[in-house]
Amino acid sequence: MADIDALRGWLHESGHTVFLGGAGVSTASGIPDFRSAHGLYMQKKSGISYEEMLSIDYYRSHTAEFYDFMRNVMLYPDARPNPAHYALSKLEADGLLEVVITQNIDGLHQMAGSKNVIELHGNEDRYICTKCGKVYDMRYVMGCEGVPLCSCGGALKPDVVLYGETLNEGDLSRAARHASQADLMIVGGTSLVVYPVAGLVQYLRKGARLVILNRDPTPYDSRAGLIFREDLSEVLRELADL
Repeated sequence: MADIDALRGWLHESGHTVFLGGAGVSTASGIPDFRSAHGLYMQKKSGISYEEMLSIDYYRSHTAEFYDFMRNVMLYPDARPNPAHYALSKLEADGLLEVVITQNIDGLHQMAGSKNVIELHGNEDRYICTKCGKVYDMRYVMGCEGVPLCSCGGALKPDVVLYGETLNEGDLSRAARHASQADLMIVGGTSLVVYPVAGLVQYLRKGARLVILNRDPTPYDSRAGLIFREDLSEVLRELADL
């Protein structure tokens, strides 16, 4: 891997390194991505796109169908971290990585041991009662049929950001602060086309380095000092000396 030594050098020179990740980080764990040629958003069910089915409007108007879709397509209760997750956890433990900012909702970074994780799109293992606020987990939802209900009778809503909803302002502000302080931002497994998350790259100050680990081109490739098209897990595993 020709540029891995250069990346390793940048990592050790950096006083504040940020990892910004997307669906490509979890594909090796058996969770499909979204926007590639064969991603989830290229598929439809009964003429409705998967993207539309993940909207707040669809949740409100077709709640039972929304949950059927979640159980059959979106939830992976048996997924486990892959080498990319463990590599990022090791880099944090070694004092070389400040924070993981993720668009993923699978919780695999924390499962792998990462401590400082900002989940911009929420977490699929949390479901909140719309009536009393009680929190349930994925296993409970997977064991239900139709709309999962709280013990108080209220319907549950996943603690994830659906299309048509805004990101948590606190989480987004924390992510922007880390990006603005970064000496090095490593972007992995994301197309960098979904805003406001993709806009975090624009917070990098002059002189900060950007590295992109992604199979396909992104709109920010011209800004990057290094680009890796190789398997993301392999790049991160080699970087972390796993």
